[in-house]
Amino acid sequence: MITPNYVLDAKGFACPMPIVKTKKTMKNLEPGQVLEIQATDKGSTADLQAWAKSTGHEYLGTKTEGDVLHHFLRKDGANTAAETTVIPEISLENFKEKVENGENLIILDVRELGEYEAGHIQGAIHIPLGEVEQRSDELKKDACIYVICHSGRRSELAAQTMAKQGFKQLINVVPGMCDWTGETVK
Repeated sequence: MITPNYVLDAKGFACPMPIVKTKKTMKNLEPGQVLEIQATDKGSTADLQAWAKSTGHEYLGTKTEGDVLHHFLRKDGANTAAETTVIPEISLENFKEKVENGENLIILDVRELGEYEAGHIQGAIHIPLGEVEQRSDELKKDACIYVICHSGRRSELAAQTMAKQGFKQLINVVPGMCDWTGETVK
């Protein structure tokens, strides 16, 4: 059983808020202390795992009780974020224009399966954020890939992971499917 030093209530919040609240709270902890994040967003597991990895904090695991996910993170002692690559962004409006003009785009949707099945852009490749590191070999490293999620945070984390694996042409779609007004398929 993990005993946290601090408990953060992020229940009822959707991406990106659990990460935003975690980041803010983590700043107040001492190196080595454990934060428990209580969340109801099913995507928060992959989000927090990727965020912890990208910032140098240690993801200790998740315990589920009913609809509540109890995530545990240990603050990194080095207190420095890992080196990150700046991922170029495209506005949702400009991206939608490319999609509607029929441009031949490679679109990677990194949302959770339920979000993807509820509606996604025709032809989008689905690899949830938590699987990107293991499954990125399904994509060509020299291709231009538009990465999209719900709000732009998970897609940024996915693109960071892929950049470390040698992908060179990654574009983060911001804000993401939360504001998408174009056609979707289910």
